[in-house]
Amino acid sequence: MKSVAATCVLMILVTSVTNSEATISSCSDVIKNLKPCVNYLMSGSGKPPGPCCSGVKALAAAAATSADKKTACNCIKSTSKSLNINSQLAQALPGNCGVSLPISVSPNADCSKVG
Repeated sequence: MKSVAATCVLMILVTSVTNSEATISSCSDVIKNLKPCVNYLMSGSGKPPGPCCSGVKALAAAAATSADKKTACNCIKSTSKSLNINSQLAQALPGNCGVSLPISVSPNADCSKVG
């Protein structure tokens, strides 16, 4: 059942990324992608795990519009305030996963400058 749901989500993401409309409609979209990174960001070291990087890449692909980027930024900002994340790991996460993410993974991100 999980693989069917995952396939459906993947198809929706692939289809919606080509749209010019916002593809990130809520914070849950962002959390779903970054959830595999939580343990790494709190107590990890070295390279992030594969599922984490897959989520970061999915988020980068979904954050196609200014609205998407602002939504993702505000979600990451508010969520990271409730977690005790390692700021160095968080800042290096996109690069360590091989993607460019114009969103700071930080509780201090200035989301008004994103987009």
